[in-house]
Formats: sequence, C-alpha cells, structure tokens
Amino acid sequence: MTSPKRGPDPAGALDPTIAGRLKRDARGLVPAVVQQHDTGEVLMVGWMDDEALHRTLTSGSSTFWSRSRQEYWVKGETSGHRQSVKEVRLDCDGDTLLVKVDQEGPACHTGARTCFDADVLLVRHDDDGEDV
Repeated sequence: MTSPKRGPDPAGALDPTIAGRLKRDARGLVPAVVQQHDTGEVLMVGWMDDEALHRTLTSGSSTFWSRSRQEYWVKGETSGHRQSVKEVRLDCDGDTLLVKVDQEGPACHTGARTCFDADVLLVRHDDDGEDV
C-alpha cells in the first residue's frame, strides 16, 4: 500500500499529488464506493469532486457532491447515520475511490443497511447448489 507524499491540508485544497492522479468524468466527478471497514460490506456509492474528497480526507466524515441538488452533503448530517472514515483508497486507474467507514445506522436513504439490498439481479450456483 502506498501513501500520499503529504497529508491533506485542512486549510487548503486537495493535495496536488492526489489531484493529479484522479481521472474525473466530464463533470469533474469520481465515483466513491463506500464499504464497511471491518466486514467489507458495500454500503453505497456516492460522487466526489476534488473539494468533496478534500473535505472527506480532512474532516473524517464522508462528503459527497449531490448531482441532483448541485451541492455538497455530509453523510448523516441530517439523518444522524454518519460515516466515520477509516481509510480512503484510489484504484489503479485513478477513476474510482474506495472509502472504508464505520457506518452508524443504515447507509441507504431508504432506511436499509446498504443500498444494495433491494434487487438481486444474479446469483450463480455450482452443481451442488452452492453460491459461486
């Protein structure tokens, strides 16, 4: 595991070393997969720009950019279902973030523990009926 050369600057912008590695979409956003740090459970996906990532790294709380409301939001700010950030990783291509958190309460806006509980599209089984 490699670490950034410098930590986040609470008074400034995203570290240029990190910013230079990000591959953003046309709107300047990178998807952030949020995972429970101790179980590996995938909780949700949000979107971050440089400012949201900087806020996440410096505050220890997951901060995202709302594409519908066009504003920053901190997970749990209104619901109380906060995410305490334990680790943030950038994938090998620089186009996806992995945010490992300690989730308080449900992660999904529907009240479910995870946003991935609703629809199972496929489960493969081997010849013995075991999930593969």
